[in-house]
Amino acid sequence: MDTRTELSAPRTGRGATLPAAVRTAAQQALSGADPALRQTFELRLERWYPDLAAGLAEVYPGAPGEELAVRLIAMAATAAVQRDPDLRRRDEARTLRPDWFQDPATVGYACYADRFAGDLAGVRDGIDYLAELGVTYLHLMPVLRPRDGDNDGGYAVADYRSLRPDLGTMADLRALAGALHERGISLVLDLVLNHVAREHEWAVRARAGEQRYRDYFYVYDDRTMPDAYERTLPEVFPDFAPGSFTWDDELSAWVWTTFNTFQWDVNWANPQVFAEYADLVLSLANEGVDVLRLDAIAFTWKRLGTSCQNQPEVHALTQALRAVARIACPAVVFKAEAIVGPADLVHYLGRGAHHGRVSDLAYHNGLMVQVWSMLAAQDVRLAAHALRVLPPVPTTTAWITYVRCHDDIGWAIDDADAAAVGLSGFAHRAFLSDWYSGRFWQSPARGLVFQANPATGDRRISGTAASLVGLEDARERGDAQAVDAAVARLLLAHAVVMGWGGIPVLWSGDELGQPNDPAWDLEPGHADDNRWAGRPRLDPAARARRHQTGAVEQRVFEGLAHLASVRAALPHLHASVPAQVLEPDDPGVLAVLREHPLGPLLELVNVTTSWRPFPGRRLKDLGLDGAPDALTGDVVHPQSDDNVWLAPLQVRWVVRA
Repeated sequence: MDTRTELSAPRTGRGATLPAAVRTAAQQALSGADPALRQTFELRLERWYPDLAAGLAEVYPGAPGEELAVRLIAMAATAAVQRDPDLRRRDEARTLRPDWFQDPATVGYACYADRFAGDLAGVRDGIDYLAELGVTYLHLMPVLRPRDGDNDGGYAVADYRSLRPDLGTMADLRALAGALHERGISLVLDLVLNHVAREHEWAVRARAGEQRYRDYFYVYDDRTMPDAYERTLPEVFPDFAPGSFTWDDELSAWVWTTFNTFQWDVNWANPQVFAEYADLVLSLANEGVDVLRLDAIAFTWKRLGTSCQNQPEVHALTQALRAVARIACPAVVFKAEAIVGPADLVHYLGRGAHHGRVSDLAYHNGLMVQVWSMLAAQDVRLAAHALRVLPPVPTTTAWITYVRCHDDIGWAIDDADAAAVGLSGFAHRAFLSDWYSGRFWQSPARGLVFQANPATGDRRISGTAASLVGLEDARERGDAQAVDAAVARLLLAHAVVMGWGGIPVLWSGDELGQPNDPAWDLEPGHADDNRWAGRPRLDPAARARRHQTGAVEQRVFEGLAHLASVRAALPHLHASVPAQVLEPDDPGVLAVLREHPLGPLLELVNVTTSWRPFPGRRLKDLGLDGAPDALTGDVVHPQSDDNVWLAPLQVRWVVRA
């Protein structure tokens, strides 16, 4: 047995020995630890320290970054020693299978714990329900203790180390994580990176005059610098939180508040702030969290004369933070909450020097927007072009794909993409806002306009998937044919995101076709934020109807469960296999090809309400003539006119068994 009491001086992957101070910090923190753990930690340190050092050097060059690295390694070693044995085993298993989150069997579900099941104990009781749907990844929206009153849906965090009292305790969170792990479900929580609540201890101590904590924020005595920054800063919430700076009487200064006056932006240029967040990552990992959703990550670095979004330092910070996690708790992965334009989006999964070294997961906002665009326009040409021109992402990463999330939908239609297919980007965005708010002639959608901006014409949309596809409208009118069409649109949208690869995530209630919450504005703090219309509490009666033959809830729930089941059996949908959008032959048919070593998978999606053809020659060229549709088992052959015909709103996944 290896009984070494000191770490050796391993060579890093870049050919340099570890700094002596780093090695000493690890030795001291691991003193008395099990020899096997010491050896494992040494190997991780050798593997990941170069990423840590390189990331820190970009943002904290020289002595500040070197001193921070020593501190971080001591923290990582301490966290590794304190880690529960079951979580250490999880680390080992996922080190051997680092693509665990890329597996086609991975299907996600996102919800507010209280709106799903009351509290964490209720969520634990709901595990069977999630498993029935095929869920293996559960994202609980903000559960860490927020400020009282208006708290931006929980994203104004007052304490990262305790939970909302109505949901439970940290012990309850650990118990839930363990129960989920036993059923093969990973736990996902939010870590808000850009800001804290005004009531957070750091802000309280800053207002009390402690210079250390004033330095955690962007604090200005007068308007000189705020005015200079605001010349190029867009407003996130122009309706109810205009501007990006707030005067605070207790602070006797202006403080940067990108989102709301009660959310203070933290200063990541301060190495102490990085250390604080690294400690939070390690703490949450040791509670059993598998995925950390890095909220508002795009805003974390500020630069005068820019929008203060998507700055290069954001990716260096993420690389360093991820390296700390890889060294201490490699079962944990990062998900970037970056709802940004297509050109910026791919950087959150890694480009250039940061290739494959930043977040493991990122939201495919562009795919979500294009799904809604195709359904409204009954035309795939814009989507096909926009999705085809996205740069490739590292094969070790995965997209989070989704029909919608808890937030509003912003129409991220690039003007150049629109022009490439003969559209006006401005006009198409206006059309989508009109369509999904029900203002367009014959639109059945029941979305709500959120944050209309007269200066730019932007009008974002809130609402559940069922209300946006017209299901709410059809059911109220008692129109059975319209109900059928709405259910078909709902399942089609989810088939696109489930067939893209990555991790498809369902938003709570959409699996039952729940409509907008009619009383969304009656709860305290919700009246000015119609995004709550799309966050209904899970209806127990609707949940019970998922087993009622012929009920809409049954059709939607079983349809989604079937998609998840078929998906899990198709290795072609592993996230490392890129989705290739083919040039459309018919403007109503989206064709997506996945070329796996086992053979091709061709996904055909008819987004129109009429029959549409796909050329049989293309099917034959791929060797798929006579192959089955994995969704139905039907053999797919061209008809006498050498076309494969798709029924209205039909999806086919053509693949040889």
